[in-house]
Amino acid sequence: MNQISRRHFLRQTTNLCSMGAALPLGINLSAITAAAAQSTSSSGYRALVCVFMQGGNDAFNTVLATDTSSWSSYVAQRQPTDGSAPIALPKPGVVPNASAAGTSPDRLGGVLPISHAGRAVHAGRQFAFHPAMTQLQQLHQSGRAAVLANVGPLTRPTSKADWSDARASKPVKLFSHNDQQSTWQTFNPEGASPGWGGLMGDLLMQGNGAGRSDANVALIKKSFTCMTPSGSAIWLGGRNVLPYQSHPTHVMQLGYGSQIYGNSRLYQGVANVLGKLSAQGTPTVSAGNLFASDMQAVAQRGLQASDLLNSALAPLGVSPWSTGGATNPYADPMLMYTSPVDGSQKLNLLALQLQMVARLIDTNRTASLGMSRQLFMVNLNGFDTHNGQIGEHGERMAQLNHAMAYFDRVLGNMPAGDMRSQVTTFTASEFGRTFTSNGDGTDHGWGGHHLIMGGAVIGTEVYGTFPTYSTANSQGVFSSPDQIQNGVLIPSTSVDQYAYTLGKWMGVSDSNLQAILPNLSQFNSSAYDLGFLRA
Repeated sequence: MNQISRRHFLRQTTNLCSMGAALPLGINLSAITAAAAQSTSSSGYRALVCVFMQGGNDAFNTVLATDTSSWSSYVAQRQPTDGSAPIALPKPGVVPNASAAGTSPDRLGGVLPISHAGRAVHAGRQFAFHPAMTQLQQLHQSGRAAVLANVGPLTRPTSKADWSDARASKPVKLFSHNDQQSTWQTFNPEGASPGWGGLMGDLLMQGNGAGRSDANVALIKKSFTCMTPSGSAIWLGGRNVLPYQSHPTHVMQLGYGSQIYGNSRLYQGVANVLGKLSAQGTPTVSAGNLFASDMQAVAQRGLQASDLLNSALAPLGVSPWSTGGATNPYADPMLMYTSPVDGSQKLNLLALQLQMVARLIDTNRTASLGMSRQLFMVNLNGFDTHNGQIGEHGERMAQLNHAMAYFDRVLGNMPAGDMRSQVTTFTASEFGRTFTSNGDGTDHGWGGHHLIMGGAVIGTEVYGTFPTYSTANSQGVFSSPDQIQNGVLIPSTSVDQYAYTLGKWMGVSDSNLQAILPNLSQFNSSAYDLGFLRA
Protein backbone atom coordinates (compact mmCIF):
# COMPACT_ATOMS: atom_id res chain seq x y z
CA MET A 1 0.00 0.00 0.00
CA ASN A 2 1.62 3.31 -1.03
CA GLN A 3 1.83 6.32 1.30
CA ILE A 4 -0.98 8.26 -0.41
CA SER A 5 -3.29 5.26 -0.31
CA ARG A 6 -2.50 4.63 3.36
CA ARG A 7 -3.27 8.24 4.24
CA HIS A 8 -6.52 8.12 2.28
CA PHE A 9 -7.51 4.87 3.99
CA LEU A 10 -6.74 6.19 7.47
CA ARG A 11 -8.65 9.38 6.75
CA GLN A 12 -11.71 7.39 5.65
CA THR A 13 -11.63 5.10 8.68
CA THR A 14 -11.27 8.12 10.94
CA ASN A 15 -14.30 9.74 9.29
CA LEU A 16 -16.28 6.58 9.90
CA CYS A 17 -15.80 6.96 13.63
CA SER A 18 -16.22 10.72 13.73
CA MET A 19 -19.73 10.97 15.09
CA GLY A 20 -19.22 14.01 17.25
CA ALA A 21 -15.87 14.91 15.71
CA ALA A 22 -16.34 18.53 16.72
CA LEU A 23 -16.36 17.50 20.38
CA PRO A 24 -13.30 16.85 22.55
CA LEU A 25 -12.39 13.17 22.86
CA GLY A 26 -13.26 13.09 26.54
CA ILE A 27 -16.83 14.20 25.82
CA ASN A 28 -17.20 11.56 23.12
CA LEU A 29 -15.92 8.75 25.31
CA SER A 30 -17.65 9.55 28.54
CA ALA A 31 -21.08 10.97 27.62
CA ILE A 32 -21.85 10.69 31.30
CA THR A 33 -24.61 13.24 31.78
CA ALA A 34 -28.03 11.61 31.71
CA ALA A 35 -30.68 13.76 30.05
CA ALA A 36 -34.17 14.13 31.39
CA ALA A 37 -36.83 12.60 29.16
CA GLN A 38 -38.75 15.15 27.12
CA SER A 39 -42.30 14.41 26.08
CA THR A 40 -42.72 14.53 22.30
CA SER A 41 -45.48 12.02 21.66
CA SER A 42 -48.27 14.57 21.30
CA SER A 43 -46.98 16.41 18.25
CA GLY A 44 -45.52 13.75 15.92
CA TYR A 45 -42.26 14.10 14.03
CA ARG A 46 -40.42 17.41 14.03
CA ALA A 47 -36.98 18.42 12.82
CA LEU A 48 -34.79 21.51 12.86
CA VAL A 49 -32.35 22.14 10.01
CA CYS A 50 -29.66 24.77 10.61
CA VAL A 51 -28.16 26.36 7.49
CA PHE A 52 -24.91 27.94 8.67
CA MET A 53 -23.47 30.62 6.38
CA GLN A 54 -19.75 30.49 7.11
CA GLY A 55 -17.70 33.64 6.77
CA GLY A 56 -20.15 36.23 8.07
CA ASN A 57 -23.12 37.02 5.84
CA ASP A 58 -23.59 40.61 4.68
CA ALA A 59 -27.06 41.17 6.13
CA PHE A 60 -27.27 44.69 4.70
CA ASN A 61 -27.47 43.25 1.17
CA THR A 62 -29.61 40.23 2.17
CA VAL A 63 -32.62 41.96 3.72
CA LEU A 64 -32.81 45.70 3.07
CA ALA A 65 -34.87 48.58 4.42
CA THR A 66 -36.19 50.52 1.43
CA ASP A 67 -38.22 53.31 3.03
CA THR A 68 -36.98 56.74 1.93
CA SER A 69 -34.79 57.56 4.92
CA SER A 70 -33.23 54.11 5.11
CA TRP A 71 -32.54 53.93 1.39
CA SER A 72 -30.90 57.34 1.40
CA SER A 73 -28.44 56.25 4.11
CA TYR A 74 -27.87 52.89 2.42
CA VAL A 75 -26.91 54.47 -0.90
CA ALA A 76 -24.76 57.13 0.77
CA GLN A 77 -22.65 54.49 2.50
CA ARG A 78 -22.60 51.78 -0.13
CA GLN A 79 -22.29 53.77 -3.33
CA PRO A 80 -19.12 55.80 -2.63
CA THR A 81 -18.10 58.77 -4.74
CA ASP A 82 -14.36 58.26 -4.26
CA GLY A 83 -13.95 55.81 -7.11
CA SER A 84 -14.35 52.68 -4.96
CA ALA A 85 -16.45 49.84 -6.34
CA PRO A 86 -20.16 50.37 -5.57
CA ILE A 87 -21.66 47.71 -3.31
CA ALA A 88 -25.17 49.21 -3.14
CA LEU A 89 -27.84 47.16 -4.90
CA PRO A 90 -30.22 48.88 -7.32
CA LYS A 91 -33.57 50.13 -6.04
CA PRO A 92 -36.76 48.07 -6.50
CA GLY A 93 -38.02 47.85 -10.06
CA VAL A 94 -34.66 48.20 -11.84
CA VAL A 95 -34.47 45.62 -14.64
CA PRO A 96 -31.36 43.37 -14.60
CA ASN A 97 -28.80 44.27 -17.26
CA ALA A 98 -27.47 40.97 -18.65
CA SER A 99 -24.74 42.78 -20.59
CA ALA A 100 -23.27 44.40 -17.46
CA ALA A 101 -20.14 42.95 -15.86
CA GLY A 102 -20.63 40.21 -13.30
CA THR A 103 -19.14 42.48 -10.65
CA SER A 104 -21.63 45.26 -11.37
CA PRO A 105 -24.82 45.74 -9.29
CA ASP A 106 -26.60 46.57 -12.56
CA ARG A 107 -26.33 42.94 -13.65
CA LEU A 108 -28.39 41.84 -10.64
CA GLY A 109 -31.25 44.29 -11.06
CA GLY A 110 -33.36 45.84 -8.34
CA VAL A 111 -34.00 44.47 -4.87
CA LEU A 112 -37.20 42.45 -4.39
CA PRO A 113 -39.90 44.01 -2.17
CA ILE A 114 -41.42 41.83 0.57
CA SER A 115 -44.57 42.43 2.57
CA HIS A 116 -44.93 42.55 6.32
CA ALA A 117 -47.87 42.82 8.69
CA GLY A 118 -47.05 46.34 9.83
CA ARG A 119 -46.14 45.64 13.44
CA ALA A 120 -45.93 48.89 15.40
CA VAL A 121 -42.14 48.64 15.63
CA HIS A 122 -41.98 48.61 11.82
CA ALA A 123 -44.64 51.21 11.06
CA GLY A 124 -43.70 53.12 7.92
CA ARG A 125 -40.86 50.74 7.04
CA GLN A 126 -40.52 48.89 3.74
CA PHE A 127 -38.27 45.90 3.17
CA ALA A 128 -36.77 43.92 0.30
CA PHE A 129 -34.61 40.88 -0.48
CA HIS A 130 -31.41 40.63 -2.51
CA PRO A 131 -32.22 40.41 -6.27
CA ALA A 132 -31.07 36.77 -6.43
CA MET A 133 -33.62 35.69 -3.80
CA THR A 134 -36.54 35.35 -6.19
CA GLN A 135 -37.83 32.02 -4.87
CA LEU A 136 -37.35 33.04 -1.25
CA GLN A 137 -39.37 36.16 -2.01
CA GLN A 138 -42.19 33.87 -3.19
CA LEU A 139 -41.86 31.66 -0.10
CA HIS A 140 -42.00 34.75 2.11
CA GLN A 141 -45.04 36.11 0.31
CA SER A 142 -46.81 32.71 0.45
CA GLY A 143 -46.39 32.58 4.23
CA ARG A 144 -43.81 29.79 4.48
CA ALA A 145 -40.82 32.00 5.24
CA ALA A 146 -40.09 34.91 7.56
CA VAL A 147 -37.25 37.25 8.50
CA LEU A 148 -35.75 37.67 11.95
CA ALA A 149 -34.05 41.06 12.04
CA ASN A 150 -30.80 42.03 13.72
CA VAL A 151 -30.01 38.92 15.77
CA GLY A 152 -26.64 38.06 17.27
CA PRO A 153 -24.82 36.91 20.41
CA LEU A 154 -25.66 39.02 23.46
CA THR A 155 -25.06 38.48 27.16
CA ARG A 156 -27.78 41.04 28.01
CA PRO A 157 -29.76 43.76 26.20
CA THR A 158 -27.06 46.07 24.89
CA SER A 159 -27.31 49.75 23.96
CA LYS A 160 -24.86 52.00 22.15
CA ALA A 161 -23.86 53.46 25.52
CA ASP A 162 -23.16 49.92 26.77
CA TRP A 163 -20.90 49.35 23.79
CA SER A 164 -18.77 52.31 24.83
CA ASP A 165 -18.72 51.23 28.48
CA ALA A 166 -15.87 48.83 29.21
CA ARG A 167 -17.68 47.68 32.36
CA ALA A 168 -20.82 46.54 30.48
CA SER A 169 -21.18 42.83 29.80
CA LYS A 170 -20.65 41.90 26.15
CA PRO A 171 -19.74 38.69 24.28
CA VAL A 172 -16.00 38.07 24.21
CA LYS A 173 -13.85 37.95 21.09
CA LEU A 174 -16.34 39.70 18.84
CA PHE A 175 -15.46 39.95 15.11
CA SER A 176 -13.36 36.74 15.19
CA HIS A 177 -14.58 34.08 12.74
CA ASN A 178 -13.80 30.96 14.77
CA ASP A 179 -14.78 32.43 18.10
CA GLN A 180 -18.08 33.84 16.89
CA GLN A 181 -18.98 30.65 15.00
CA SER A 182 -18.49 28.85 18.30
CA THR A 183 -20.35 31.53 20.24
CA TRP A 184 -23.37 31.25 17.94
CA GLN A 185 -23.41 27.48 18.42
CA THR A 186 -22.24 27.01 22.05
CA PHE A 187 -22.40 30.53 23.61
CA ASN A 188 -18.64 30.42 24.21
CA PRO A 189 -15.51 31.10 22.09
CA GLU A 190 -13.59 28.56 20.03
CA GLY A 191 -12.93 25.23 21.72
CA ALA A 192 -16.17 25.17 23.69
CA SER A 193 -18.75 22.41 23.77
CA PRO A 194 -21.51 21.28 23.84
CA GLY A 195 -23.76 23.05 21.32
CA TRP A 196 -27.27 24.19 22.15
CA GLY A 197 -28.69 21.98 19.41
CA GLY A 198 -26.94 18.98 20.94
CA LEU A 199 -28.19 19.87 24.41
CA MET A 200 -31.72 19.92 23.03
CA GLY A 201 -30.93 16.56 21.43
CA ASP A 202 -29.87 15.19 24.84
CA LEU A 203 -33.38 15.95 26.11
CA LEU A 204 -35.30 14.94 23.00
CA MET A 205 -33.51 11.66 22.26
CA GLN A 206 -35.49 9.84 24.93
CA GLY A 207 -38.59 10.10 22.75
CA ASN A 208 -36.80 8.54 19.76
CA GLY A 209 -36.67 4.89 18.77
CA ALA A 210 -40.36 4.44 19.49
CA GLY A 211 -41.80 1.05 18.61
CA ARG A 212 -38.42 -0.69 18.63
CA SER A 213 -37.34 -3.23 21.21
CA ASP A 214 -34.19 -4.54 19.51
CA ALA A 215 -30.58 -4.05 20.51
CA ASN A 216 -30.26 -0.99 18.22
CA VAL A 217 -32.55 1.29 20.24
CA ALA A 218 -29.77 2.92 22.25
CA LEU A 219 -27.68 3.34 19.10
CA ILE A 220 -30.60 4.96 17.27
CA LYS A 221 -31.29 7.43 20.07
CA LYS A 222 -27.68 8.46 20.54
CA SER A 223 -26.57 8.52 16.90
CA PHE A 224 -29.55 9.60 14.80
CA THR A 225 -31.04 12.40 16.91
CA CYS A 226 -28.40 14.83 15.61
CA MET A 227 -27.05 14.36 12.08
CA THR A 228 -25.01 16.25 9.48
CA PRO A 229 -23.84 15.64 5.90
CA SER A 230 -21.16 18.33 6.32
CA GLY A 231 -17.96 18.58 8.30
CA SER A 232 -18.65 21.31 10.88
CA ALA A 233 -21.32 20.50 13.43
CA ILE A 234 -20.37 21.70 16.92
CA TRP A 235 -23.96 22.96 17.26
CA LEU A 236 -25.12 19.32 17.23
CA GLY A 237 -22.75 18.01 19.89
CA GLY A 238 -24.40 17.27 23.23
CA ARG A 239 -23.28 15.60 26.43
CA ASN A 240 -25.01 12.37 25.48
CA VAL A 241 -25.92 12.47 21.79
CA LEU A 242 -23.13 11.83 19.31
CA PRO A 243 -23.88 13.65 16.04
CA TYR A 244 -23.71 11.27 13.10
CA GLN A 245 -21.72 12.60 10.14
CA SER A 246 -22.45 11.24 6.69
CA HIS A 247 -21.02 12.19 3.32
CA PRO A 248 -23.24 14.60 1.32
CA THR A 249 -24.12 11.77 -1.09
CA HIS A 250 -23.80 8.53 0.86
CA VAL A 251 -23.32 6.87 4.22
CA MET A 252 -19.63 6.38 4.93
CA GLN A 253 -18.72 2.74 5.43
CA LEU A 254 -15.67 0.62 6.08
CA GLY A 255 -14.44 -0.50 2.69
CA TYR A 256 -16.81 -1.56 -0.06
CA GLY A 257 -18.67 -4.85 -0.32
CA SER A 258 -16.91 -6.17 2.83
CA GLN A 259 -13.55 -5.56 1.20
CA ILE A 260 -10.81 -2.94 1.49
CA TYR A 261 -8.84 -2.46 -1.72
CA GLY A 262 -10.47 -5.66 -2.94
CA ASN A 263 -9.14 -7.66 0.01
CA SER A 264 -11.67 -9.32 2.34
CA ARG A 265 -8.97 -10.39 4.85
CA LEU A 266 -7.79 -6.79 5.17
CA TYR A 267 -11.41 -5.73 5.75
CA GLN A 268 -11.85 -8.33 8.50
CA GLY A 269 -8.63 -7.35 10.22
CA VAL A 270 -9.41 -3.65 10.21
CA ALA A 271 -12.99 -4.31 11.30
CA ASN A 272 -11.70 -6.26 14.27
CA VAL A 273 -9.29 -3.49 15.25
CA LEU A 274 -11.96 -0.80 14.88
CA GLY A 275 -14.42 -2.56 17.11
CA LYS A 276 -16.22 -5.44 15.42
CA LEU A 277 -16.04 -8.83 17.09
CA SER A 278 -14.01 -11.61 15.61
CA ALA A 279 -15.63 -14.45 13.70
CA GLN A 280 -15.70 -16.39 16.98
CA GLY A 281 -17.58 -13.58 18.70
CA THR A 282 -14.77 -12.66 21.07
CA PRO A 283 -13.58 -9.12 21.78
CA THR A 284 -10.47 -8.02 19.91
CA VAL A 285 -9.16 -5.74 22.68
CA SER A 286 -8.32 -6.71 26.23
CA ALA A 287 -10.98 -5.65 28.72
CA GLY A 288 -8.15 -4.37 30.92
CA ASN A 289 -7.17 -1.69 28.42
CA LEU A 290 -9.77 0.97 29.25
CA PHE A 291 -8.62 3.54 26.68
CA ALA A 292 -8.59 0.96 23.89
CA SER A 293 -11.94 -0.41 25.02
CA ASP A 294 -13.51 3.05 24.93
CA MET A 295 -12.04 3.75 21.50
CA GLN A 296 -13.32 0.42 20.29
CA ALA A 297 -16.80 1.18 21.64
CA VAL A 298 -16.92 4.47 19.71
CA ALA A 299 -15.71 2.76 16.54
CA GLN A 300 -18.17 -0.10 16.91
CA ARG A 301 -21.02 2.35 17.37
CA GLY A 302 -19.99 4.14 14.17
CA LEU A 303 -19.79 0.92 12.19
CA GLN A 304 -23.14 -0.31 13.45
CA ALA A 305 -24.82 3.03 12.73
CA SER A 306 -23.41 3.09 9.20
CA ASP A 307 -24.58 -0.46 8.54
CA LEU A 308 -28.06 0.34 9.83
CA LEU A 309 -28.41 3.50 7.73
CA ASN A 310 -26.85 2.15 4.57
CA SER A 311 -29.32 -0.70 4.31
CA ALA A 312 -32.27 1.72 4.32
CA LEU A 313 -30.97 4.96 2.79
CA ALA A 314 -33.24 6.12 -0.01
CA PRO A 315 -31.59 5.85 -3.45
CA LEU A 316 -30.56 8.67 -5.72
CA GLY A 317 -32.19 9.16 -9.09
CA VAL A 318 -35.75 9.08 -7.79
CA SER A 319 -38.31 11.73 -6.91
CA PRO A 320 -38.68 13.93 -4.94
CA TRP A 321 -35.02 14.65 -4.16
CA SER A 322 -33.53 13.72 -7.54
CA THR A 323 -34.33 14.12 -11.19
CA GLY A 324 -35.63 10.77 -12.39
CA GLY A 325 -32.69 8.58 -13.40
CA ALA A 326 -30.05 11.09 -12.21
CA THR A 327 -28.02 8.72 -10.04
CA ASN A 328 -24.99 11.04 -10.20
CA PRO A 329 -25.97 13.95 -7.92
CA TYR A 330 -23.10 16.08 -9.21
CA ALA A 331 -24.84 16.22 -12.59
CA ASP A 332 -28.45 16.36 -11.40
CA PRO A 333 -30.29 19.36 -12.92
CA MET A 334 -32.33 19.70 -9.72
CA LEU A 335 -29.16 20.54 -7.82
CA MET A 336 -27.96 23.20 -10.27
CA TYR A 337 -28.42 26.92 -9.71
CA THR A 338 -28.02 29.78 -12.18
CA SER A 339 -25.03 31.98 -11.46
CA PRO A 340 -26.02 35.66 -11.32
CA VAL A 341 -22.47 36.56 -12.35
CA ASP A 342 -22.21 34.75 -15.68
CA GLY A 343 -25.57 32.97 -16.18
CA SER A 344 -24.01 29.49 -16.14
CA GLN A 345 -25.46 26.44 -14.42
CA LYS A 346 -23.43 25.37 -11.38
CA LEU A 347 -23.71 22.59 -8.80
CA ASN A 348 -25.19 23.91 -5.58
CA LEU A 349 -23.30 22.25 -2.73
CA LEU A 350 -25.89 23.48 -0.23
CA ALA A 351 -28.69 21.82 -2.19
CA LEU A 352 -26.57 18.66 -2.32
CA GLN A 353 -26.39 18.61 1.49
CA LEU A 354 -30.12 19.28 1.82
CA GLN A 355 -30.77 16.42 -0.58
CA MET A 356 -28.97 14.15 1.87
CA VAL A 357 -30.94 15.58 4.78
CA ALA A 358 -34.18 14.71 2.98
CA ARG A 359 -32.93 11.18 2.34
CA LEU A 360 -31.88 10.79 5.98
CA ILE A 361 -35.31 12.01 7.11
CA ASP A 362 -36.94 9.43 4.85
CA THR A 363 -34.75 6.71 6.38
CA ASN A 364 -36.84 7.14 9.50
CA ARG A 365 -39.67 5.62 7.45
CA THR A 366 -37.78 3.00 5.46
CA ALA A 367 -35.79 1.68 8.44
CA SER A 368 -38.62 2.12 10.98
CA LEU A 369 -36.28 4.06 13.25
CA GLY A 370 -39.11 5.54 15.29
CA MET A 371 -37.58 9.02 15.37
CA SER A 372 -39.77 11.72 16.86
CA ARG A 373 -37.27 14.59 16.97
CA GLN A 374 -34.17 15.21 14.86
CA LEU A 375 -31.72 18.07 14.34
CA PHE A 376 -29.60 18.55 11.22
CA MET A 377 -26.88 20.99 10.24
CA VAL A 378 -25.60 21.98 6.80
CA ASN A 379 -23.00 24.57 5.81
CA LEU A 380 -22.47 27.04 2.98
CA ASN A 381 -19.02 28.61 2.74
CA GLY A 382 -17.84 31.78 1.02
CA PHE A 383 -19.43 34.65 2.96
CA ASP A 384 -16.20 36.41 3.99
CA THR A 385 -16.65 39.11 1.37
CA HIS A 386 -13.76 41.48 2.06
CA ASN A 387 -13.51 41.98 -1.69
CA GLY A 388 -15.54 41.21 -4.78
CA GLN A 389 -18.67 41.89 -2.70
CA ILE A 390 -21.26 42.13 -5.47
CA GLY A 391 -20.23 39.02 -7.38
CA GLU A 392 -19.27 36.80 -4.44
CA HIS A 393 -22.26 37.66 -2.28
CA GLY A 394 -24.54 37.41 -5.29
CA GLU A 395 -23.36 33.83 -5.86
CA ARG A 396 -24.02 32.93 -2.21
CA MET A 397 -27.49 34.47 -2.29
CA ALA A 398 -28.31 32.56 -5.48
CA GLN A 399 -27.19 29.31 -3.83
CA LEU A 400 -29.19 30.01 -0.67
CA ASN A 401 -32.25 30.95 -2.71
CA HIS A 402 -32.11 27.84 -4.90
CA ALA A 403 -31.28 25.42 -2.09
CA MET A 404 -33.99 26.52 0.32
CA ALA A 405 -36.64 26.54 -2.42
CA TYR A 406 -35.44 23.09 -3.54
CA PHE A 407 -35.72 21.78 0.03
CA ASP A 408 -39.21 23.24 0.41
CA ARG A 409 -40.36 21.43 -2.76
CA VAL A 410 -38.76 18.14 -1.71
CA LEU A 411 -40.36 18.25 1.74
CA GLY A 412 -43.71 18.96 0.14
CA ASN A 413 -43.50 15.74 -1.87
CA MET A 414 -41.88 13.27 0.51
CA PRO A 415 -42.86 9.57 0.30
CA ALA A 416 -44.44 9.91 3.76
CA GLY A 417 -46.49 12.90 2.55
CA ASP A 418 -46.08 16.66 2.83
CA MET A 419 -43.56 17.24 5.65
CA ARG A 420 -43.12 20.99 5.37
CA SER A 421 -45.02 21.63 8.61
CA GLN A 422 -42.82 19.11 10.41
CA VAL A 423 -39.44 20.55 9.37
CA THR A 424 -38.27 24.06 10.19
CA THR A 425 -35.17 25.37 8.42
CA PHE A 426 -33.33 28.41 9.77
CA THR A 427 -30.18 30.32 8.87
CA ALA A 428 -27.28 31.36 11.08
CA SER A 429 -23.89 33.01 10.53
CA GLU A 430 -21.10 34.06 12.87
CA PHE A 431 -21.75 37.76 12.31
CA GLY A 432 -23.06 40.38 9.92
CA ARG A 433 -20.77 42.84 8.18
CA THR A 434 -20.00 46.55 8.06
CA PHE A 435 -22.40 49.07 6.57
CA THR A 436 -19.42 50.88 5.08
CA SER A 437 -17.39 49.72 2.10
CA ASN A 438 -13.70 48.90 2.39
CA GLY A 439 -13.19 49.71 -1.29
CA ASP A 440 -14.59 46.53 -2.87
CA GLY A 441 -16.21 44.68 0.00
CA THR A 442 -17.16 44.72 3.65
CA ASP A 443 -15.48 43.80 6.94
CA HIS A 444 -16.51 41.90 10.06
CA GLY A 445 -19.61 43.03 11.93
CA TRP A 446 -21.95 41.82 14.68
CA GLY A 447 -25.74 41.74 14.24
CA GLY A 448 -27.41 40.34 11.13
CA HIS A 449 -30.75 39.25 9.65
CA HIS A 450 -31.82 35.62 9.27
CA LEU A 451 -34.46 33.52 7.55
CA ILE A 452 -36.81 30.86 8.89
CA MET A 453 -38.68 28.55 6.50
CA GLY A 454 -41.33 25.86 6.94
CA GLY A 455 -45.02 25.11 7.14
CA ALA A 456 -45.02 25.94 10.87
CA VAL A 457 -43.58 29.41 10.20
CA ILE A 458 -45.96 32.35 10.57
CA GLY A 459 -44.59 33.92 7.44
CA THR A 460 -44.83 37.11 5.40
CA GLU A 461 -43.39 38.98 8.34
CA VAL A 462 -40.24 40.63 9.69
CA TYR A 463 -39.75 39.68 13.35
CA GLY A 464 -37.54 41.32 15.93
CA THR A 465 -36.67 44.98 15.48
CA PHE A 466 -35.21 46.11 12.17
CA PRO A 467 -32.40 48.62 12.77
CA THR A 468 -32.40 52.29 11.91
CA TYR A 469 -29.83 53.21 9.26
CA SER A 470 -27.83 56.42 9.40
CA THR A 471 -24.94 58.09 7.59
CA ALA A 472 -21.50 58.57 9.13
CA ASN A 473 -20.39 62.12 9.90
CA SER A 474 -16.93 63.48 9.11
CA GLN A 475 -15.53 61.64 12.15
CA GLY A 476 -17.06 58.36 10.99
CA VAL A 477 -19.67 58.37 13.76
CA PHE A 478 -23.16 57.03 13.00
CA SER A 479 -26.14 58.76 14.63
CA SER A 480 -28.31 55.62 14.66
CA PRO A 481 -28.67 54.04 18.12
CA ASP A 482 -28.25 50.66 16.39
CA GLN A 483 -24.91 51.34 14.64
CA ILE A 484 -21.37 51.56 15.98
CA GLN A 485 -18.10 52.05 14.06
CA ASN A 486 -18.32 51.38 10.32
CA GLY A 487 -22.09 51.08 10.71
CA VAL A 488 -21.87 47.67 12.40
CA LEU A 489 -25.18 46.63 13.98
CA ILE A 490 -25.61 46.08 17.71
CA PRO A 491 -28.00 43.09 17.84
CA SER A 492 -31.46 43.85 19.20
CA THR A 493 -32.41 40.15 19.47
CA SER A 494 -30.20 37.52 21.10
CA VAL A 495 -29.23 34.09 19.83
CA ASP A 496 -30.71 32.82 23.12
CA GLN A 497 -34.16 34.12 22.10
CA TYR A 498 -33.77 32.67 18.60
CA ALA A 499 -32.85 29.30 20.12
CA TYR A 500 -35.66 29.46 22.68
CA THR A 501 -38.29 29.94 19.96
CA LEU A 502 -36.93 27.02 17.92
CA GLY A 503 -36.53 24.78 20.96
CA LYS A 504 -40.03 25.48 22.25
CA TRP A 505 -41.44 24.37 18.88
CA MET A 506 -39.42 21.17 19.15
CA GLY A 507 -41.07 20.43 22.48
CA VAL A 508 -38.29 21.32 24.92
CA SER A 509 -39.79 22.64 28.14
CA ASP A 510 -39.39 26.21 29.32
CA SER A 511 -37.35 25.16 32.34
CA ASN A 512 -34.98 23.06 30.26
CA LEU A 513 -34.56 25.84 27.71
CA GLN A 514 -33.68 28.26 30.48
CA ALA A 515 -31.06 25.77 31.69
CA ILE A 516 -29.61 25.34 28.17
CA LEU A 517 -29.53 29.03 27.19
CA PRO A 518 -27.12 30.85 29.53
CA ASN A 519 -28.11 34.45 28.79
CA LEU A 520 -31.86 34.03 28.42
CA SER A 521 -32.72 35.20 31.92
CA GLN A 522 -31.19 38.61 31.14
CA PHE A 523 -34.03 39.32 28.71
CA ASN A 524 -37.70 40.05 29.33
CA SER A 525 -39.49 36.71 29.73
CA SER A 526 -42.37 37.97 27.59
CA ALA A 527 -39.90 38.21 24.67
CA TYR A 528 -38.30 34.78 25.03
CA ASP A 529 -40.59 33.43 22.32
CA LEU A 530 -40.19 35.63 19.24
CA GLY A 531 -43.48 34.42 17.79
CA PHE A 532 -42.43 33.23 14.34
CA LEU A 533 -43.54 29.58 14.81
CA ARG A 534 -46.96 28.02 15.37
CA ALA A 535 -47.29 25.74 18.38
